[in-house]
Amino acid sequence: MFSLKKWFLKNKKADFSAISMKYGINEVIARLIINRGVSEDKIKEYIDVPLESMHNPSLMKDMDKLVSILKDKITQNKRILVVGDYDVDGIVSTYILVNALGKCGALVEYEVPDRIKDGYGINVSIIDEAYKNGFDTILTCDNGISAIEQVKHAKELGMTMLITDHHDILKDENTGDEIIPLADAVVNPHQSQCGYPFKYLCGAGVAYKVIEALTPSYGFTLEDIRSYIQFVAIATVCDVVDLVDENRIIVKNGLRHLKETNNIGLRCLFDINGLKDISSYHLGFVVGPCLNASGRLDTAKKAIKLLSTSNYEEAGVLAEELKSLNDERKSLTVKGLEEAIEIIEASSLKDDKVLVVYLPWCHESLAGIIAGRIKEKYYKPTIVLTDAENCVKGSCRSIEAYNIFEELQKCSDILLKFGGHPMAAGLSLEKENVDNLRKRLNTYTTLTDEDIIPKVSIDIALPLGYLNESLINELKIIEPCGKANEKPIFAEKDVMVNRIRKLGKNQNVLKINITNQYNKTLDAMYFGDVDDFEDYIINKYGSDELDKAYRGMINDIKLALIYYPDINEYNGIKTLQINIKEYQ
Repeated sequence: MFSLKKWFLKNKKADFSAISMKYGINEVIARLIINRGVSEDKIKEYIDVPLESMHNPSLMKDMDKLVSILKDKITQNKRILVVGDYDVDGIVSTYILVNALGKCGALVEYEVPDRIKDGYGINVSIIDEAYKNGFDTILTCDNGISAIEQVKHAKELGMTMLITDHHDILKDENTGDEIIPLADAVVNPHQSQCGYPFKYLCGAGVAYKVIEALTPSYGFTLEDIRSYIQFVAIATVCDVVDLVDENRIIVKNGLRHLKETNNIGLRCLFDINGLKDISSYHLGFVVGPCLNASGRLDTAKKAIKLLSTSNYEEAGVLAEELKSLNDERKSLTVKGLEEAIEIIEASSLKDDKVLVVYLPWCHESLAGIIAGRIKEKYYKPTIVLTDAENCVKGSCRSIEAYNIFEELQKCSDILLKFGGHPMAAGLSLEKENVDNLRKRLNTYTTLTDEDIIPKVSIDIALPLGYLNESLINELKIIEPCGKANEKPIFAEKDVMVNRIRKLGKNQNVLKINITNQYNKTLDAMYFGDVDDFEDYIINKYGSDELDKAYRGMINDIKLALIYYPDINEYNGIKTLQINIKEYQ
């Protein structure tokens, strides 16, 4: 199924020659930076991303209050329980808070809800168990902002409740007022009364700001504090927050630390996955999924133990277990995705603008991954639901034009629980309300046909002849790439196909030799859907022309390509190539 996409060429204006001269960068790089919405007076900060330019943590509402309470608890030897979450962001948030508080002399332990038994966030049973075991204070991370009743229960027991979170805040449907737990301190930059300049930190980013504010009183040096940046970088990439402002600073500097990390657990995880040079890609698609797999199919505590251990043998065993869990997760995901697509294609679901797919057997920890894959395939907001204990649980992934959190809030009367962001959310509901949720979301959606056509924004129409090793190396200035700081892409039309070869164990990669209209010839790699590519060529040019291309014969195939340039190194020989992202 070839998906029609709209291509747009970015056309921001600036004196790129002057910018190039001023900052000593290629004009292509200057154009790419401006295309990312960076004003000319901020270009130096974009290139250098110094940690010193991060904002003062005290600007966050309740930060000074929270730090003061923690100091008192440490002085009084009160027991503190950190309650995190089972995804990468929650795992990292828990690790850095427990580690730092421990070094400050706190009597600190942690608890992470079980995905299946407990569900997301702090619950009453965790609070009761903490109270029974003599904990005085609960400190949440990456959760808690929607725990209205849970916080109330803890306060009735006489416990101190401290909330650190980054998720969107519930609002009263009638008044629009924020509904915030009545905790002793609530640190979340999304609060309307919070004056912190940057609102899009992940949970670990917020936890890092707590460390930044607390630890100098306990003799931490600047380098001690900054050593936590590497962990926050992993969470920032994996939580898919905007890689701008402080998030860009965190990831860029965190990657530098990760390449020389002395964390034994991470080093073992890198080794077992064969990782040498660590990039944001590796964080999002290798390291993060391994950490995540523990919370999906086992317990997130394994991942926290991996980050915490100082024993090489234990780290090796844990890293092996996490990789095995992730391999199992991949297999289950493929099975679930195939079944979901079959259901959509064989029913009226494919006509919906909001896809609600019920997979009763699916492991609930995989629902979010499958929802994300379906969203990418159909470019529609997607909710995948699966049977859980006494109810149905689901994960949601959305598109830019659809705020899934706000749309779920309109259906709150049929939901048992929900929370999240505009682009991702989780929910639970009674089984009898599954069809009702689907109907309501689709009946009241304001999505238009235009909204669900994916758009591809091209940075520069750049002929292949302009590519060279120096430019490709300079593209690293744009990194780390991710949400809101996308990997730059280029385009060229009227590209002739000389030969096509299938590569890989499963014959699922194409190597295409191409020549542009100026007689520049090089190889192009395509890692997308090979069947879709072949169907498109056959429909456009006929099966004979495709056959000629596979045989390396002269053919009539011409394509417009969106690409990213790369350097292929084999046996010490470097050659330019491009990776094809889209074709028409």
